[in-house]
Amino acid sequence: MQNLSPISVLVRNEPGVLSRVSGLFARRGFNIHSLAVGETDDPKVSRISVVVAGEAPIIEQVVKQLRRLVSVVKISDLTERPRVERGLALIKVKADPEERAELLQLVNVFRARVDHVDNDSLIVEVTGNREKLEAFINIMRPHGIVEMARTGQIAMARSQGPMADAWATMGQDMDQPEGTYNISRAASRLAEELPTE
Repeated sequence: MQNLSPISVLVRNEPGVLSRVSGLFARRGFNIHSLAVGETDDPKVSRISVVVAGEAPIIEQVVKQLRRLVSVVKISDLTERPRVERGLALIKVKADPEERAELLQLVNVFRARVDHVDNDSLIVEVTGNREKLEAFINIMRPHGIVEMARTGQIAMARSQGPMADAWATMGQDMDQPEGTYNISRAASRLAEELPTE
């Protein structure tokens, strides 16, 4: 089985940042398995969640190369960390009337949901980690997948870590615990650095 490592990258939300990050992967020949990008709670900062295929030395090289990019604020390799990981898939599957009951049972088992029903098909929405999505897709294949769309996986570290703001939730004044990262402080620094309109 392919070794897939989720990496979370906080970047300045500026034009061309995604192009620079994806260009780095292309130039170095790194294999991106999935990619998802979105704003954080601060509109000046975006989170790029990328899942990279490769062994530990390749992942270390990816992290080192990303750190060189000026737009990158913080990087977290979540490979060995406890994390919450989610992706979404929309799957249009053939659903003859005599097969619908079985399909609906499978949808319920996976805690998925039916978003649309036609005369001869269903569109099913399923969310979960990579393994759950793959299992659901494999269960649907024999029924006939007509069309499918998937998002990239997004991931967030559990408890303390480079993407956690632990001391803010503790309500105590303390030094920053090793390996933690305060997004609100980083956002304040970014606000000072970026020109105002």
